[in-house]
Amino acid sequence: MIKVTLLRGLAGKPEDHIKAVKSLGLKKVGQSRMLPDSPVVWGNIKKASYLIRVERVEGGQA
Repeated sequence: MIKVTLLRGLAGKPEDHIKAVKSLGLKKVGQSRMLPDSPVVWGNIKKASYLIRVERVEGGQA
């Protein structure tokens, strides 16, 4: 599992970066989500990596 946290606001950012962050389920600064470690998730993380923080988490508690 991966814990993804939104660190910066989305105002003024490119539309494809905003869509990548929203597809990760993040809407507000400081919000975190637990997501599966999959290629789709990593593609969205790489697209908007400067807006988010990623941590690997052992186990699967959501």
